Amino acid sequence: MNLPASDTGYDNPLLTRYASETMSEIFSPRRRIRTWRQLWVILAESERELGLPITEEQIEEMRRGLDDIDWQRAAEYERRLRHDVMAHVHAFGDVCPNAKGIIHLGATSCYVTDNADLMLMREALRLLAARLAAVIDGLARFAVEYRDLPCLGLTHFQPAQPTTVGRRACLWAYDFVLDLRELEHRLAELRARGAQGTTGTQAGFLALFRGDHDKVRRLNFLVCQKMGFAESYALTSQTYSRKIDAQILAVLAQIAASAHKMATDIRLLAHRKEIEEPFEKEQVGSSAMPYKRNPMRCERICGLARFLAALEPNTLATHAVQWLERTLDDSANRRLVLPQAFLAADAVLILCQNVISGLVVYPRVIARHLREELPFMATENILMAAAAAGGDRQELHERIRRHSHAAAAVVKNEGKPNDLLERLQADPAFSAVDFSAELDPRRFIGRAPEQVDEFVAEHVEPIRRRYLQGGRPEAEVNV
Repeated sequence: MNLPASDTGYDNPLLTRYASETMSEIFSPRRRIRTWRQLWVILAESERELGLPITEEQIEEMRRGLDDIDWQRAAEYERRLRHDVMAHVHAFGDVCPNAKGIIHLGATSCYVTDNADLMLMREALRLLAARLAAVIDGLARFAVEYRDLPCLGLTHFQPAQPTTVGRRACLWAYDFVLDLRELEHRLAELRARGAQGTTGTQAGFLALFRGDHDKVRRLNFLVCQKMGFAESYALTSQTYSRKIDAQILAVLAQIAASAHKMATDIRLLAHRKEIEEPFEKEQVGSSAMPYKRNPMRCERICGLARFLAALEPNTLATHAVQWLERTLDDSANRRLVLPQAFLAADAVLILCQNVISGLVVYPRVIARHLREELPFMATENILMAAAAAGGDRQELHERIRRHSHAAAAVVKNEGKPNDLLERLQADPAFSAVDFSAELDPRRFIGRAPEQVDEFVAEHVEPIRRRYLQGGRPEAEVNV
């Protein structure tokens, strides 16, 4: 467990218990303000390259001061000015006195706030992509190991046609594959806000460059390039469209849904004693019931996933109420929603990777559950085999119907095992049927093993090549 920064003030559990230090650092105050300063350097460099009277010495002074952040001085400025960006303009100017006059030249606050958010979210999305790839890889390894282990398929949580443990894992993996595709699409579509001016018209920059439209366009291009973006959004108001936040949160919410679904399935299977999440040697399942093996990691996945999914509508609402060229009611909201959404997604995927790496399978329990239901599912095969041996199809159908209802009554009313197989074997009408062959579970799983192989080859291997050549991100669960 991470120690709290203070035991007398609130600590966000996403920071102290659940998310990684890597994701936390991306959204840390130091990273945020350092990114603002990098953007001021980028702006000054670009303006100098286009002929404004800015010296290399001023820019070098700014570069040297990137990490010299006086938080107390910045806080004092903000108390006086009631403006966080201007507070840090002044604090940076104190560190770079020769460059003070050209810091933030021609820019609006959203030049640093919005561009920084886009840069930080880009990095966070890349981290989540690597985590998604690790989850997909773990599920694929598990699926290959159990590709041909028959198990009872369940629809409506009722017995259905058999499948295999490996193929079921592929269903979980495919959800995450679809999430990764959406995430990659969002990354590919991500743009900079760039140098767009106070309401997006670039009027301030046009004045700086004495009406030279070409230089203003080139300034925006240079800024975007130095930020690592190919281009800016085609149009902005004071901010980039808050629809972009909603689109990104939609991807994170989909990851949450995939994780919730998988974790819920594992919880259901744990109740059936077929598959369990990892359970450590000294782990306590219940303070009152020492025998308990609660699926706490999967329960935590579900809890965090619900929190994450609930943030998505918030971003849609924020976009909807951005009056005209913008209102500031997005600011406080986004400070909460965006970092916590990424931290929650990070935490969810860490837990998923951890659970998958230690799943425990109980083949004998799985086989018993399948055996209990297989006689009902095999009746069509038994009917066809008996008819092929010379029996009357309609009479055989009626006999199976009566035996099935009688066996079901024994199971439901008397709590005894399913004896349909014994009833059919004792019926002379089915004496020619090879019951051992007809009841082989492998006759009922279709192409499940082959589908596992095909899914891994066609969908997982390309992801492994793109993301996992250098290893997998760590998935340590702190508590």
